[in-house]
Amino acid sequence: MPSFLDLGVPAPLAAVLAGDGKTEAFPIQQGTLPDSLAGRDLLGRGRTGSGKTLAFSIPLVARLTGATSRPQHPRGLVLAPTRELATQIAATIAPLAKAAGLRVTTVFGGVSQRPQEEALRRGVDIVVACPGRLEDLMKQGVVRLDEVRITVLDEADHMADLGFLPGVTRILAATPQGGQRLLFSATLDNGIDVLARRFLSNAVSHEVDEASVPVGEMTHRVLEVADADAKKTLVSALASGSGRRILFTRTKHQAKKLAKVLTTAGIPAVDLHGNLGQNARERNLAAFSADPADGGVRVLVATDVAARGVHVDDVDLVVHVDPPAEHKAYLHRSGRTARAGAAGTVVTVLLPEQRRDVKDLLRKAQISAGIEQVSAASPAVIELIGEKAAYVKPAPKPVQQQPAKKKPAANAGAPRQNQQRQGQGSPHRANASGDVAAPAPARRRRRRSSRPQGTPTAR
Repeated sequence: MPSFLDLGVPAPLAAVLAGDGKTEAFPIQQGTLPDSLAGRDLLGRGRTGSGKTLAFSIPLVARLTGATSRPQHPRGLVLAPTRELATQIAATIAPLAKAAGLRVTTVFGGVSQRPQEEALRRGVDIVVACPGRLEDLMKQGVVRLDEVRITVLDEADHMADLGFLPGVTRILAATPQGGQRLLFSATLDNGIDVLARRFLSNAVSHEVDEASVPVGEMTHRVLEVADADAKKTLVSALASGSGRRILFTRTKHQAKKLAKVLTTAGIPAVDLHGNLGQNARERNLAAFSADPADGGVRVLVATDVAARGVHVDDVDLVVHVDPPAEHKAYLHRSGRTARAGAAGTVVTVLLPEQRRDVKDLLRKAQISAGIEQVSAASPAVIELIGEKAAYVKPAPKPVQQQPAKKKPAANAGAPRQNQQRQGQGSPHRANASGDVAAPAPARRRRRRSSRPQGTPTAR
């Protein structure tokens, strides 16, 4: 395999990569780096885990080195579909940018925009953004894209699935025509080809052969259980091992509930889904990434929000607690394990009535795996669990103090008329802040008409 230096990567950046143990380029990097470093527009196609992030981070930093961006006018832009992916892209770019003297910031929703505004006004060279918040800041005049030299679209097909393409189109149209554009996607459907034809000029295409992607040993297993109760027992058993594992559910409610159930059972787990605020997401991901000896947890229960852009080392088991709705989600969920040459296992749990749907899903994903009838005590399941983690006693729930009972007012039991009389001598009443309020306007008495009902009024 060629080294990064062989591919034309500047020595300071190659040294940063070598310091992180990266000396040989993956196939997607081998194919794209000579063209992207030369400034050509590029369309890169490869599945998750193929090394696409470094494939665009290296030329992005290399080609912006040697100049400084004006406040509110970044020169590099990366668009990503989710907050998690944007955060991880920025983390990959950061050490390279630091070596080159460049500044990086993230822009996405779900958090206060003030720190993002302040960073942009101080001046940053590279912005890693989700389309929605970036458009908001553009409309407010906080950021301008008229000096962007390099624009990257990552996971463009996922942005299409989430309905971001109109916003992405407007953002790309705001960047200079002569700028370099790099588009990376796992597939070219959902209008991605239209986007490429409109915004990429004389682009070169690089497609990674699936067999060349360093997937390590990814083993697919399909486990069928008798009923819903057997499924719950099996899922808890699969979560009880000592290695890191991600459990995928269909809904946010299920993810939250399952994480609580496992934690109560002595298997500490955190959840990740769209209802969590950004601080909670980062806190839970940090707990999942940390060593259990330092307070980390081994189990992450997530919806498809974690199917892309979440990279945690040494995830040895991915469990589809609920089979996904379509084959792309299956592949992206599964890609959280067996990354960069490591080994991993993917387990799909199904009920008898889901058999046909799961078979169709696997066929579309081009996955060959037989269906195994199991229970939590089956030898096949015990082998998958491996060494069991020690039981962890759940933290006690905080005791909620009962609010103190209010004492009844001195005249609370007095007749209404008495209360009114007691207030007659004090027409000015104090409001909640202690200030004296103006007297309340007198009520108008409604005069009863002596006219019989149904008598027409004069006009």
